[in-house]
This record gives sequence, structure tokens and C-alpha cells, in this order.
Amino acid sequence: MDPTRYGLSIPKEGALGLLSLGALVYRLDPGVVPFRKATECKIHVSGGEFNVAANLADCFGIPTGIAAAMVNYPIGDLIAERVRAMGVQPFYKYFDHDGVSGPNMAAVYSDRGYGVRPPVVFYNRANEAAALLKPGDFDWQSIFARGVRWFHSGGIFAALSNTTAELIIEGMQAAKAAGAVVSFDLNFREKLWKACGGVDRAEAVLRRIAQHVDVLVGVPSVDDAVKMYPQIKIVATTLRQVHSANRHSWSATAWIDGQTYTAPTCELDVYDRVGGGDGFAAGFFYGLLAGETPDDALRLGWAHGALLTTFPGDTTMAKLADVRALAQGGSARIQR
Repeated sequence: MDPTRYGLSIPKEGALGLLSLGALVYRLDPGVVPFRKATECKIHVSGGEFNVAANLADCFGIPTGIAAAMVNYPIGDLIAERVRAMGVQPFYKYFDHDGVSGPNMAAVYSDRGYGVRPPVVFYNRANEAAALLKPGDFDWQSIFARGVRWFHSGGIFAALSNTTAELIIEGMQAAKAAGAVVSFDLNFREKLWKACGGVDRAEAVLRRIAQHVDVLVGVPSVDDAVKMYPQIKIVATTLRQVHSANRHSWSATAWIDGQTYTAPTCELDVYDRVGGGDGFAAGFFYGLLAGETPDDALRLGWAHGALLTTFPGDTTMAKLADVRALAQGGSARIQR
């Protein structure tokens, strides 16, 4: 594989194919029942940055890690078990729970909606351990000394506090110094930014972070991103038209080193839409790490994101063969 393909210098090897920096959360999911009428919930472990690492490890066989906050209490134990189960190596900053008010692992509440009734997402991020993370909490030199090919973070983590954005920049600078590719998913969540300064602060913070980025995903306008940040080599985003909670038109596009590529459009019968964008990012990053053609890398992201919406929870249950089959034009005919 050409190490300078796509305009990037991707390290050929490393102990970790990708390291994510972000918040781990647990999502309570009552299915199609609205929370005001719910009698039971499933628990999914999630986090925009973690999801990418988990998908790459579990589906694509890429060794990955997550730098995150972890609280010493039963919910933290539950989350840590799921991180291990997905094959992701943890780098934790530990916090002790006081038995009453925290610090806490954040909770996300999300019912799936149905038909004309849209999904609803809200949070309890009070006294969240991840928001307490700050520069100096991780030994980047030691982590990157083992070899890391790709470093990833996102806008959800950036929105949690003043210190998390600074930690992202510190991690990106360490990644650059170690030769890793740096990616960032804008993952704009209005509710999170509203609680910590609003749109004006979001724009200021994200602009500072984007100056350190090689690969930007989740961008509304490719042209604007390229003009504002000329060092960026790749910009990619999903294209989703929502017809109902359970029926979406799905595509994706990527600008890669000066050329634009567009995936096919397919009609999705959505089981659980949460995590589809992270599924796209993971498949797309895998294609780039594996040296696929730009078009094939985009199709792998598109296919994996589509498949992820067919599973419960936020992380993958797909196998690489399933992703490749759909990316190459497969169908939902029964496999015998």
C-alpha cells in the first residue's frame, strides 16, 4: 500500500490501528415505547468516539483503543465489561464515586419512535466524569510510543466542558508528533452545546480543533470545510433523507485529496438509527487504513453504516464479509 495515498501519510503499522478519545456512556432504550410509558429498558454502551473504535475492532479486526474517564462503581463496571467485549483496549482516567452525587458515567435516554413518531433523545450528564477530563490526564508519550496509526475524537466530547476541548487539542498535537493521522467527527448536538455556551462557543471551539485535523467527518458543507482548513485532506459525510422513523434514504459522499466520490443511494428499513454515522466512519476509516481505493473505502463506510441501523444498540453486530457483500451490491435475499 502507498503510505501517502489519499494525500495522507498513514503509518504502515502500529500496536493500535486507531485510538479514540471521548466519553463512554450508557443508553437506556425502551424500544418503540415512549419513556413516559416505559416499563423496561435495554442498556447499550455507547459514545460517539468509542463506537468507532468498537466497530473497527469487532467487525473489521483492527486493534483499537479508547482514552476515556471511568468511574469506580457498578455502572462503570458494566461499561468496562462491554469495552472489553468489543475488543477495545482501554486507557482510563479513574474517578471514585461518592455513593450519592458522582462523578457519574453519563446516561443517554433514547426511544426509537415509530413511523410518523420520531425518535427522542435526551441526557443526564450531571457531574459527568468525562467532563472533568483535562490536559495532562493521559500519558500520550507512552501511549503513542507503542505505535498508533490513527487518532480520532469528536464534537460530543468537545461539548462537555472547557477542559475537554483542550484535551482533544493536546491529544491531536501528540498524535501529530507521533506521525498518526488525525480525524474528527463534528457530531453536532444542539442540546449539549446549549448547556455550555451555545452555537457561538461551538463554532469557536470546533474551529480551533479543526486546525489540527487531517480527516473531517459529519460536515454539512464540504466546500466550506476545505476553504477554511486547507490542511484537511479528506472530508466525508453521510446523506440521509428521513421519510419516517423506520424508512430512510441513505447515501454518503467524500472529498478525498481534491476529488469527490458519492456512494449509491439505498432505502433503509431502520431498526435503531443511533450509531449509523459512527458505523459509516468506522467502515470508511477501515477502507483508508487497508489501502482500498477511495471509492471502495467510501462504499465500505456506506455499507457498514447501513447495516448498523438494522441492529439494536449503538455498535456493530456485522461481520466484514457482510459489509463487503453490501458494498459490492449485495441484497437481503436469504443466505442458505
